[in-house]
Amino acid sequence: MSLLPPVPPSPSLTTPPARLPVREIPGSYGWPLLGPISDRLDYYWFQKQESFFKKRMEKYKSTVFRTNVPPSFPFFTNVNPNVIALLDCKSFSHLFDMELVEKKDVLVGDFVPSLAFTGNIRVGAYLDTSEPQHSKVKKFCMDVLKGGSSIWVQELVSNLDILCDNIEASLSKSTSATYLFPLQQFLFTFLFKVITSIDPSLDPNIANSGYAMMNRWLALQLSPTISIGVLQPLEEILLHSFPYPFFLVSRDYNNLYNFIKQHGKEVIEKGKMEFGLSEEEAIHNLLFTLGFNAYGGFSIFLPSLIEAIGKDSNGLQQRLRKEARETGGSTLSFDSIKEMDLIQSVVYETLRFNPPVLLQYARARKDFWLSSHDSAFDVKKGELLLGYQKIAMRDPVVFDEPDRFIPDRFTKAKGGAELLNYLYWSNGPQSGTPSTSNKQCPGKDYVTLTAALIVAYLFRRYDSIKGDGGSITALIKA
Repeated sequence: MSLLPPVPPSPSLTTPPARLPVREIPGSYGWPLLGPISDRLDYYWFQKQESFFKKRMEKYKSTVFRTNVPPSFPFFTNVNPNVIALLDCKSFSHLFDMELVEKKDVLVGDFVPSLAFTGNIRVGAYLDTSEPQHSKVKKFCMDVLKGGSSIWVQELVSNLDILCDNIEASLSKSTSATYLFPLQQFLFTFLFKVITSIDPSLDPNIANSGYAMMNRWLALQLSPTISIGVLQPLEEILLHSFPYPFFLVSRDYNNLYNFIKQHGKEVIEKGKMEFGLSEEEAIHNLLFTLGFNAYGGFSIFLPSLIEAIGKDSNGLQQRLRKEARETGGSTLSFDSIKEMDLIQSVVYETLRFNPPVLLQYARARKDFWLSSHDSAFDVKKGELLLGYQKIAMRDPVVFDEPDRFIPDRFTKAKGGAELLNYLYWSNGPQSGTPSTSNKQCPGKDYVTLTAALIVAYLFRRYDSIKGDGGSITALIKA
């Protein structure tokens, strides 16, 4: 492991740090209209996202540079694609310093999906910490998660039983079982119960199709910013040229909204009485936390975790099985999973290697000096900063063999506690604590503990698992 001290909060520098050479931020935004279009075609078509950033990092010999990221012209005339890209752990850490940066309306960059998608309300993810409403919403979300913790493990295990039974039934009829939609059905039911305290089975339509409603709602908001591998130029024309209107998914969203309004009176009333939110604010923030943060994040992350385990050929599964069965007692719980060092490390390494959220943004709150490992850069108030997480999480200054998946990288024996200071995936380091003064995900620890519980559950149920990010090909029961 690199002998590097933990990344401290970025200092509020009015003068450049004496130990670093000052360098003008390399790169450019190109000609108006032409520059953004050229970068957009590279980003989605000719180079693809990861190569887009790597090629510029190599060209400028810098992990900090200027570029454009989509969406952009022709039908995003109110969106400025100009960003300063941050591709190492040290420069990336500035995104979390709320004294230096603000997070107002930058969840997906300068582009903000229509507020109609969230009931014409700016939900917590779009609020800056300086806005009074942010504190109310963040406290509400943290309280909701705390309230669900009493049934979290019970609901997780009971719904995992159903998911695994279904996958086993599919495998009995075929050599491969596609699990993405069953996984999303599981996630929707489980998360709905623990976050809203409502059982989706109260409405058969919600129970059976709620996850599909969430998928459509998410897809339409994010379509200008994602690539789905459709034959070009169809993807550029159909996805990246204009924002899709809310009315296409209004029925889905209203069904979910009205379901919570009808059956979630207790949690809504708590939002109103204890946190000063209106009924509409409480419901829209619940839906966003449930759909965008929890359901959307897990839908991306868990297939990566399953693939990392299912494709292993180096004895990892035997070690996971041994730890899951010999550690933590007979019953899974939040406390028991904390004793499973290797399982937690595999979860952390998956977050490092394939982070579920690839881009994080912030806007300079004031002029300041931004530091990378080797240079200092002058950033001006109002400039948009973008961290590309997949490259930053493979920073060779911090992580040994950064392009290799090392399952026990974050174990205690390997000094993993120190490395958690550099594991950025939740709008802050894994070692950080969510609070009203920062923008770190309120469910950060629930995510890692839930993923670890799933791994422990699987290896208490199965001796071995074979599969990838989309399908299971073999399960050997314990």
